[in-house]
Amino acid sequence: MSKKRFYVVWNGLRPGIYHTWEECQAQIKGVKQALYKSFPSLAEAERAYSAPPNMYIGADKKEQSTEKGKLPQAVECCSLAVDAACSGNPGMMEYRGVYLGNGEEIFHFGPIYGTNNIGEFLAIVHALALLKKKGSNMPVYSDSRNALLWIRQKSCKTKLERTEKTEELFKMIERAENWLRNNTYANDLRKWDTANWGEIPADFGRK
Repeated sequence: MSKKRFYVVWNGLRPGIYHTWEECQAQIKGVKQALYKSFPSLAEAERAYSAPPNMYIGADKKEQSTEKGKLPQAVECCSLAVDAACSGNPGMMEYRGVYLGNGEEIFHFGPIYGTNNIGEFLAIVHALALLKKKGSNMPVYSDSRNALLWIRQKSCKTKLERTEKTEELFKMIERAENWLRNNTYANDLRKWDTANWGEIPADFGRK
């Protein structure tokens, strides 16, 4: 007897969660670029339906293409990579998160006056908060040792002075620290091995 499956349709005639393949097939038949996938439980299907489809489609493959080529064998493709860039340090800073399965940018913030380390810290917290909201425990990669340490300490140890110019940034830092202190997460935080793997896929390419 086959096990029960639940079907998520992200792009079809009527996106939703379906309990049989026949119901799912009726929603995707004839639809160009239909996006759908089956899951072993209703809870997993509900989590997947509330998340971007690229977090799940192709996630079972061991190796995926990205905008910058093939991922290293040691890297898990169903994961997020984050990075920051700063024009000057301090200077105009921005950060983003990229899904490693296909290289798609999932979120982007900035530019705002700050430092690269602060951007790396905020990017990790942004990723953790987003993934928790979506019910996903996929890993997060960062190439910043400082930012990963600050996350463990639940405190941004920046030496940047708090002034009128940086007030908005410091309010963001406070919100991020409060999130870390008041939330738990199951996501594995991993250091991106730049020396062996090259630049992290979330890199802005400005080096």
